[in-house]
Amino acid sequence: MMNSPSPSRRSFLKLATASAAAWAATPAVRAADGKKEPFKISLAEWSLNKRILKRGGEEPLDHLDFVKVARSFGIDGVEYVNQMFFDKAKDQAYLGEMKKRQEGEGVKGLLIMCDREGNLGDPDDAKRKLTVENHLKWLDAAVFLGCHSIRVNAASNPKLPAEEQLKLAADGLHALCVEGDKRGLFVVVENHGGTSSNGKWLTGVMKAVNHPRVGVLPDFGNFYTNRETGELYNPYQGMREFMPWVKQAVSAKAYDWNTGAGKYYTEDRREGRELTLDFERILKIVIGAGYNGYIGIEHEGVKASEMDGIKQTLEVLKELRSALA
Repeated sequence: MMNSPSPSRRSFLKLATASAAAWAATPAVRAADGKKEPFKISLAEWSLNKRILKRGGEEPLDHLDFVKVARSFGIDGVEYVNQMFFDKAKDQAYLGEMKKRQEGEGVKGLLIMCDREGNLGDPDDAKRKLTVENHLKWLDAAVFLGCHSIRVNAASNPKLPAEEQLKLAADGLHALCVEGDKRGLFVVVENHGGTSSNGKWLTGVMKAVNHPRVGVLPDFGNFYTNRETGELYNPYQGMREFMPWVKQAVSAKAYDWNTGAGKYYTEDRREGRELTLDFERILKIVIGAGYNGYIGIEHEGVKASEMDGIKQTLEVLKELRSALA
């Protein structure tokens, strides 16, 4: 299925070792008083999806300006979304401009969140292999941008028994991890709805993949196993189950702040979704598991603008970081 890399791809692959070494050498963040801070803060591009994808009535934003926005908040790590530059994965001039802007702003590319490339757990063998192949260009782009991971989905046919979905997803993920390993990259799966939001199921997938490059990108708020009915897996239980599988990224999904639930509580009150998240409780789980890497802001609230929502979430994370140090 996989051919030898072309010269252009070989140039991508040469960067993998240097990229991995750079990440290993990243110094721990320290507070002003010299104490080690428990985590760093990054920005997920999905926080600006309305502006970049030009929907929702907010002022449009060019994808290339994303790192500038991150830096305007004092944030030095970003998580890209492939939908924002979907047709540019092999455009080395465009990727070069992205990297140039990263370096100009002093911002690190951390990972690329990948969607719309097929189901890694597709029951059709040919389609499952094609999905793996579709992700290779994002692995190469991630290497070029200095990222440590790509984020993928462990989707299968939801009509199949959960155990069968697990085996199929593990098969596709293992094949992709083999390719990630060649490039020095992790392949991390987000709890992204359906069976993937069931902590026991997704950790079962991790065990079945049985590869050092596979991991989980836990999202604080994506624990709806059925969004239509509002069926929800316990977020705190899920976070505890996911943390042993985390590599170098955690996603701080935030909804609306200042709802009256409490200072560090964020709430999703859209129709059919009744979710309140206690950020302090979740962060204690994350830190208690020994994690001290980046936690990425992914704001999806509807009451505040995207920029205000990012600011509010950043303030909460900074306050809790100081309190939990």
